Order: sequence, then C-alpha cells, then structure tokens
Amino acid sequence: MVAMLRRLWTARAWTRRPGTRVFAALVLTFALAAAATAANNSVTGQKKEEGGFQTAAPYAILIDAETGTVLYEKAADTPTAPSSLLKLMTAEVVFNEIKAGRVTLDQEFQVSEDAWRRGGAPSHTSSMFAPIHSRVRVEDLLRGLIIQSGNDAAIALAEGIAGNERSFGEMATRRAREIGLTRSTFGNATGLPDPANQVTMRELAKLAQHIIRTYPEFYSIYGEREFTWNKIRQLNRNPLLPLNIGADGMKTGFTADGGYGLVGSAVQNGLRLIVAINGLKTAKDRADEGKRLLDWGFSGFEARPLFADGQVIGDAKVFGGAQGSVPLIADKAVSVLVPKNTTDRISARIVYTGPVRAPVAEGQRIGRLRVIRGDNVTLEVPLKASESVEVGNLPQRAVDVVTEVVIGWLKAGFSRI
Repeated sequence: MVAMLRRLWTARAWTRRPGTRVFAALVLTFALAAAATAANNSVTGQKKEEGGFQTAAPYAILIDAETGTVLYEKAADTPTAPSSLLKLMTAEVVFNEIKAGRVTLDQEFQVSEDAWRRGGAPSHTSSMFAPIHSRVRVEDLLRGLIIQSGNDAAIALAEGIAGNERSFGEMATRRAREIGLTRSTFGNATGLPDPANQVTMRELAKLAQHIIRTYPEFYSIYGEREFTWNKIRQLNRNPLLPLNIGADGMKTGFTADGGYGLVGSAVQNGLRLIVAINGLKTAKDRADEGKRLLDWGFSGFEARPLFADGQVIGDAKVFGGAQGSVPLIADKAVSVLVPKNTTDRISARIVYTGPVRAPVAEGQRIGRLRVIRGDNVTLEVPLKASESVEVGNLPQRAVDVVTEVVIGWLKAGFSRI
C-alpha cells in the first residue's frame, strides 16, 4: 500500500431532500498515477473494460468473494433472462427455510403431475426424472436441483414450500430484497421463460457470494461431480469443475432468450473469485469465457490493504449532538484487489445520509465506503459509528438548527444563480 494517505475533507457536496442531505465526503486518495484527475469527480457513464481485457460474453462480472471487489464488469447491471441460473435463488430460499427450521432435509415433498409434466421426463428439459406422484426427501431434491439442474426438483420444492410455483417466485423476490438484491425479480423456480424472470450479473455474483458465506454446509453440494436418482446417473453440468483450476461451483443455464450462462467460483492460493456471465452463443463459449475470466483474475491481481481492523476511516456530521461528528469504522479490515503494476488512481468516499440525528449508538450503521479505481466503483463497504454520541444541550442544538437554516438559504440562493 502506498505509504502516504491524504485524508481530505472537501467542502460538503449535497443535494436537497426533505429534511436531510446526502453527503459524499472524499476521505482518501492513493497516489498510484502520476497525473490524477480531479479527486471529487463523480463516477458516471459507461464502465471501462479493465486492463484491456475483453470477453465475448455480452453480460459479465468477476469479483473477489471475500471483499466483493469488482475486478471486471461488462453490462453487469443490465437485466437479462437468467435461465437455470435462477435456480441459485431457488436454492437460497430452500437453504433459508431449512436454517429457519421451517423445512427439514428429511421432509418429503410430492412430485405433482404439474412438476412431472413441465419439469420431468415429458418436458424434454433438464430433469431429475422423479416419477409422478413420488415423494422425495428435500435433501435429494436439492441435489437434483443443484447437480442435475432438474426442473421437476425445482417445481416440487416450490410447491412444497409455497403451495405453487407462482407464489414461490414472489417469495423468492421478497427474499432477494432481504439479502440486498434490489433489481432481480423471479416469476418461477426453474428459470424457464417467464417475463418476470430478470437478473443482473452483479446481483447473481452477490447471490453466489451470499450462498458461499451463509451456507457452507450446503455449498459443498455444488462441487459434487454426479448424482443418481431413479437409477439415472447424471454428471454435474458445471464445465469448470474438471478443469483443475480450483472450481467448486456453481450453476449453468440456457434458454433461447437468455443464451448460455454460467456462475462459477474457484479458489487458488486462498483467493476465491466468482464469475457470472450470460448471453453466450454456445456451451463451449460459456466454458471458455468463464475459465478465461477466472484465469485472468487469478494471475493479474494482488491485494492492497486500505484500512486496518478498527481504524477510523472518516467522520459523519451529527445534528443536535453533544459533539459535531462521529467517527466511522468498518466491520473488519478493508482491502481491495488491484491489477499488478497498475497506474490507476484509487480513491474512496464516505457516502451517507445526513447530518445524522443524535443520539447515535455505538455500532449504528451510518453509511458506506465507496472505493473507486480509475473510473469504476470496485468496492462498497458498510460503515458504522465507532462510539456513541448523546443528545447535546440546548445551546449546542440551537447552533445546529441555525447552521441548517443558513445552509438551506445558501443552497436556495446558489440554485437561482
């Protein structure tokens, strides 16, 4: 890490909202380029493709699983049909139900006629080949879903948990919001064509990261090479698993409207990367591009520490408090992966809605640290108060009120110039 950090507090940049302002305070700049552009420029416009790397995938992202650092992105926020990649969300809902104690691995769900007809042998789609009206343990349905990409397994799980597949899709969308996926929507449990099925590669990568972190006891299923059910042996459809690149998950998908897609994860030398791609023309393209992105990430990046565990990153302005600001820290040490021998400028901003009203509790979530490399936002880290701030006395509160009124007048005056 560059030895010298310049902790810069610029004049506050704000936009009016009813009763509040959104602050974007620049807190540090790493001098990695001889000539950096203005440090407080906002990040807008088309994302640059990293380091000259190009992929044939229309939609792609590569992230560090530990920090969420974005190593590469291409149309990563464009909604696209997920095909069977949607089954990652189906599995997450099931995992969560099991963790909450509402479903057990030994519980049996029936394979309805609808599940059999639309997802089983008559459907001529990827199937677990569970017989009609058979009862199958949740643990086996999960393997059918994950390893064999069985549409019959997906529908049986959806019906067993939510009563019908449409209700399960609504449940999956609500659950997506709970884990921070704000744009993806789900109309069914299979990923078969449905206008409600829309995901972005960024959110699929976040979903994969969430599953790996939250359900290690289930994640190992994604690396199992085969599964036999109803005397039919099927190999795991993930083309990365046999390539000796450290791959141990996660899911492939294909429909005519979505093209060929892949969410993959691999570990080398303690570093785990997650790749999400979609819209490719052939299964070979999918495998080739997934491997290329992972190889590029493993060979071309190194970790740069930014802040130590517990180190104060910046401050947030407090309204009506015994002190005018509160120090902010992250939950753990903050580091970012950067290209080896890079000349890109790395900067970071604290973004929060403020001023924060007193009282402020120690550990209270205040905002986030946004790390920018070149023109791309590569990492966002939640920030919290490192100490408590009590409500101030009457003179202190009066000064804050006057300050807010004056700032409001100034803002209104500048807007008319």
